[in-house]
Amino acid sequence: MSDFTASQIDQRHAVVPFALQITAWLAGMAACIPGMLDLVGNWKPEVATTQFVTLAITPLLFMLPRQRRRATAKGETSNSTGVTQVDWLICLTLGVMAFAVNYVVGIKLADLPPAYHDEFSYLFEAKTLLAGRLSYPSHAMHPELFDQMHVMNEGRMASRYYPGTGLWLAPFVAIGYPYLAAWVASAIATMLIYWAGRELGGRGAGLFTGLTLALSPGVALFGTTYLAHQPTLVSLTLFLLGVIRWRRTRSASDAWMAGCGLSFAMLCRPMTAAAMGLPFGIDAAIWLIRPRPSTAVAASSRFGTLIGFGIPLVVGWSVMAVYNEAVTGEWTRSPYQVYTDIYTPRHVYGFNNRVRGEQHLGPKVIEDYDSWAENLTPEVAARNVFVRWIASWQWTLDVVPILICTIVIAGMLWRLDRRWMLIVAAIVSLHALHAPYWYVGIMGWHYVFESVLLWCLIVGGATALLTADWQRRGIRGLSMWWCGLLMLSVTVNFQYRIHDGIGALRYPRQRHADLRHWIEARVDQRPALVLIEQNDPHLDLVVNEPGLSADLLLGRYRPGKTDVKQIRRDFPDRSLYVTCPDRKEIKRIE
Repeated sequence: MSDFTASQIDQRHAVVPFALQITAWLAGMAACIPGMLDLVGNWKPEVATTQFVTLAITPLLFMLPRQRRRATAKGETSNSTGVTQVDWLICLTLGVMAFAVNYVVGIKLADLPPAYHDEFSYLFEAKTLLAGRLSYPSHAMHPELFDQMHVMNEGRMASRYYPGTGLWLAPFVAIGYPYLAAWVASAIATMLIYWAGRELGGRGAGLFTGLTLALSPGVALFGTTYLAHQPTLVSLTLFLLGVIRWRRTRSASDAWMAGCGLSFAMLCRPMTAAAMGLPFGIDAAIWLIRPRPSTAVAASSRFGTLIGFGIPLVVGWSVMAVYNEAVTGEWTRSPYQVYTDIYTPRHVYGFNNRVRGEQHLGPKVIEDYDSWAENLTPEVAARNVFVRWIASWQWTLDVVPILICTIVIAGMLWRLDRRWMLIVAAIVSLHALHAPYWYVGIMGWHYVFESVLLWCLIVGGATALLTADWQRRGIRGLSMWWCGLLMLSVTVNFQYRIHDGIGALRYPRQRHADLRHWIEARVDQRPALVLIEQNDPHLDLVVNEPGLSADLLLGRYRPGKTDVKQIRRDFPDRSLYVTCPDRKEIKRIE
């Protein structure tokens, strides 16, 4: 089946069989039952009960008098195929809405330090890049004092993560508002996903796709962090828009757009980029090698596609190789891989991670943190995949509406163009390639966070199909009912899920801020070095600016291993303190 323009899709495929709609409706009601029994986290029983009742009234809407559908003029279509001022207005409105939602949620935490160790590492990376460097030398005499979570410290100090996130954060760190980085990224991704949804299903599909992303509770909560997810979200939205358009146009410019998006996503989260791009890459490869009549136009199209996809990816791989060489000394080994090998071998990717990791334990293993890893078995992997799948629905929008939309799209795949099959395949690929991770993920879904883009497209496409079908049948009341069900999910998200999420993020942030302020208030002679005895592997206070030149340095105190007298002699220009913040003890070493 060939691809169609947005208006052609609506014209030919407005009929959604009643059997499919009934199946989706019954599945939605059945899904409410575990929620009503309080068996699903982040799903309150009273909310599930309200959703069940909302679904139960659906048969009454079918009994209402049918409205006669207005005949359209010959040649008129439900969606304009050309871009108009209306499209640009919708696009900009969605972008403003996404930024506003991220602002309302994020401003409540903007004055607090980060919540996760990873965020400090990304900020370390951004500040290193702003200084015009890829890394800093480790301390010459006592490098072990300044071991920082998720920061390489093996002769060179650098973030263990890939350089894309640091590049995205850098300009916002430079102006003193790093939290704007995620908010701007969410707004850009929302505007781009509108065009992707419009390309697949028309203006209505684009609108609901953009609204779903703009109002997503998970995107808003991750927008309060300095993690890699928002920059990756922008990159993969650009990739999706480009590759979806290329599938119809075979244009070199669309291939270039997709290649640039995938390349930058690879510099942020390479596994996620590979998983998302895999189905589309296979599809493009089949098109390139498929025999066809040899013409100048066909040759030009193939060449443009190869250049469009290839050059950005080669540039991305080259940047990665240079970064690896600068930090690890080997262009084929990333800081992420080296850090895992040295400090957290049990956290390795794949099954039996603990068993394999314990065969490579070394003197620098962070035992408290490394031993936290659970050994991955097929049973644990299956459980994690299920949890991530459900969590991705909850944090994208809600379980019930996305379940209904998924059944509708899956049931209509044979009637839609093949690009929808690639969207579904990308969801499966993303979950499959992350199945060999032992950790289920932050909020149960951060490994598959970027699937939010695909689920938003599913919601937008299914909504466009259903509302077009109901309008054709003259049951417009169902369209109002469906919008009400979606609004119920949005309301629940803002009243419960986002509220609870902010509380969960605020606790470690506030604790870190309080302990840091407690230390700073008691260190009255500067410049100073404060050695900290850490007891909590999940709240590490040893965080320093790149270059180790700040007037207050925080070092790692290991009882029985740290020679305080030697350190006193080797840091003559700094006051020396030893502290255990958990016991609220601090003393100056004369």
